[in-house]
Amino acid sequence: MRRKRRAQWVRIEPWHIPVRLVTGAFILNSGLTKQTADETGATQLHGFAAGAYPPVKQIPPQRFVQMLSAGEITLGAALLIPAVPPLVAGAGLAAFSAGLLGLYARTPGMRKERSVRPTEQGTGLAKDVWMFGIGTALVLDHFLGAHRR
Repeated sequence: MRRKRRAQWVRIEPWHIPVRLVTGAFILNSGLTKQTADETGATQLHGFAAGAYPPVKQIPPQRFVQMLSAGEITLGAALLIPAVPPLVAGAGLAAFSAGLLGLYARTPGMRKERSVRPTEQGTGLAKDVWMFGIGTALVLDHFLGAHRR
């Protein structure tokens, strides 16, 4: 005999809404903007990423930017769509922002010497630590949140 499965609702806490909205909109916009990257922009972005992550060198610049754009659009949408569980959206955001923080840590000139503090050039990447914090908070809330008690 076949059992019917009940529809399961995704539990969204009130504090999830603003962090998912602003972060999702920010990342979605970034992905949509990259869709129209010209050859020069694609080459620059590719070179920057390849400097921190050598396997990226194997991907042609325009293809890399297309893949990055698709990933950002997907992640931005996942954060904006309430049907996507906070655990899934948070894990995606934490992984994505960890990659950005890796760029910050591995790229010369982004940090002051012998410090984690950013240089003027590094501030743009260092600020992405807020996305890592939001992603981690969404993941931790799944396991430790008040709705679990």
